[in-house]
Amino acid sequence: MIKSILKPFLAISFLLLIFSYSLQDLSLIYPSYFPKPIYDFKKNPLKSSTVQLGRKLFYDPILSRDHTISCSSCHLSNQAFSHAGNHLSKGIEDGIGDRNSPAIFNLAWQKTFMWDGSVVNIDVQALAPINHPKEMGEDINVAVRRINKSKEYKTLFYKSFGDSLATSERLMKALSQFQLTIVSANSKYDKVKQGKETFTQSEKNGYQLFKQKCSSCHQEPLFSTYEFANNGLSYNAELKDYGKWNKTFEPTDKMMFKIPSLRNLAFTYPYMHDGRFQTLYEVLEHYEKGIEKSPTLSKQLEKPIVFTTKEKEDLLAFLATLSDSVLVSNEEYQKTK
Repeated sequence: MIKSILKPFLAISFLLLIFSYSLQDLSLIYPSYFPKPIYDFKKNPLKSSTVQLGRKLFYDPILSRDHTISCSSCHLSNQAFSHAGNHLSKGIEDGIGDRNSPAIFNLAWQKTFMWDGSVVNIDVQALAPINHPKEMGEDINVAVRRINKSKEYKTLFYKSFGDSLATSERLMKALSQFQLTIVSANSKYDKVKQGKETFTQSEKNGYQLFKQKCSSCHQEPLFSTYEFANNGLSYNAELKDYGKWNKTFEPTDKMMFKIPSLRNLAFTYPYMHDGRFQTLYEVLEHYEKGIEKSPTLSKQLEKPIVFTTKEKEDLLAFLATLSDSVLVSNEEYQKTK
């Protein structure tokens, strides 16, 4: 049974809700103003030993066919677990993936994964990049056999699961446990919510603009609904990417992509599913002048979103308060030495 307890978190001096689950020795820590996680920790209780196993696997290129690419190759901790500066993900043998690498934080509050939502369980999500021929290019069963030959991994799997046998299910669960612990909640915005800091006048103005024109898709405090929307992007003919439609072939899914969080935008450029925009100014220009009409276009975008030069400056000042320097410097999320 899930129990809720209230516990002071002295390092940042505000109350956090800590949810404890049976059979676990580790709790997911997040602010009291965050919603309850969607992920069911009863099915995969957090354990420190399993998180550490997942952390090692996340940084180990042993999961790729030629031992050159790890999960962290496209999700760098100092870039809010994105691949800043790269339009598309990069893989083995100079392969290029199909989409921009999404930042991976606050995953416990998400019910679907990937830009098209084709994965509905974080416990199996890693199969997609591992099996992708242009990313890690490996058969998961081959990777598991390789891991079972490692004395170090035998010890780690024993500590986590009670015996030393690596299986694809255990490997996936360990990876998901590590990723689930990556919580971004230490930005200036969060400190304002906690009463520790205050916004500048420009940030206050930007916050009001955000609430008026952006919050329907990017809801606080996660700054996304994590639903899907057609935000008026033109079709990328080179990638042949129609978003969800590529998987479902449903007309209502055409050009529907998962709404990303606005947290950590300073670390996660370029923007959109294909990384077409290098700057946030380009993003704002798109919503003012570049929206392409189509049957599935989000209703909120039927009219352009127009900002004055001053309003753009204020909005960007507010968005900058969503960047979490604690997240990108946290040694607990970095590669073990």
